[in-house]
Amino acid sequence: MSKTKTNARINTSSLVTFGLPLTLIAVMVLITRSKVFEAHPDALSVGVTIDLLFTIPFVYFLLIKKKNIPKTTVVSFFVLGVLISSFIIPQEQQFTLNWAKTWIFPIVELSVASYVFYKVRKTILRYKANAQLKPDFFTALKETCIEILPRKAATLVAMELAVFYYGFIAWKKRTIEKNEFTYHKNSGTIALLLALILIIGVETYTIHILLLKWNVIAAWIASGLSIYSGIQIFGFLKSIAKRPIVIDDNILHLRYGILSETSIEINSIETIEITSKDIEFDTKTRKLSPLGELEGHNMVITLKNEQTLTGLYGIEKTYKRIAFFIDTKEEFKTTLEDKIKNSTLLNVS
Repeated sequence: MSKTKTNARINTSSLVTFGLPLTLIAVMVLITRSKVFEAHPDALSVGVTIDLLFTIPFVYFLLIKKKNIPKTTVVSFFVLGVLISSFIIPQEQQFTLNWAKTWIFPIVELSVASYVFYKVRKTILRYKANAQLKPDFFTALKETCIEILPRKAATLVAMELAVFYYGFIAWKKRTIEKNEFTYHKNSGTIALLLALILIIGVETYTIHILLLKWNVIAAWIASGLSIYSGIQIFGFLKSIAKRPIVIDDNILHLRYGILSETSIEINSIETIEITSKDIEFDTKTRKLSPLGELEGHNMVITLKNEQTLTGLYGIEKTYKRIAFFIDTKEEFKTTLEDKIKNSTLLNVS
């Protein structure tokens, strides 16, 4: 009975926390559809815009102040307010909104990014404090984003920030430790991705020239999307060298840059096989690389039970058998088998 009452209180609290701001947003929308708004569009546009951008987020902040909800979720209501204002406020009365977009929005964006990187730095320092753990930026970034943002938003933000970090900030060569293994030197992946960036560059120029004859805006939109795609691929490419496969004490971390990853308990490994034979991939057998048939494999691990492979933007797939490429396959197999033996002996003793 007490558990039911507790759940009821939680549901009521959540309803108020999110329901009140959403109700206020609905009221703002209704105001812009009223005859009063038609009679006084200038004054009411300012009021509605201020309420959507500042008052409602502040109300939401007061509601979550003493709750275990990340305070940064206030930004979500601010962004939502900007989007809704853009649709419901007439173009002629969007001067307040335009001011907020020009001056306030960049400050909010920069503040959130700075806060995320600050938290990431703290997480990395925590990793460094443990001599057995080598800090991994992407792991720290995801942990930080999940702490301060809703889970789905956290995944998107983490990926976008990671692309920027690996593409333009992380230039220092990574030292590969004894328990770390690269997978890009002999696989041809880097050359493939570089070729893809080159193709995008050529196509961007060609399509831009063609579209200019039809529509200037469309040409620049298409070019912008292509450039963005190229930047993402460049970030993916650089992350591959920065995130090696790691064998910890009892965990095998399989990584493919920031594109996909999975962590496997050593004890759950059934077989380790060095093979480049073609494999039929299905719901039980996966490939670590998202490039599929474009990239070969030379290692296959079979597990005792299902594990989860996390792909781009947090997409998850289960598997019991996984194929991937390792530059030093013999050394990897030997090291992993030794870890399994040691782990088994410890469990027996």
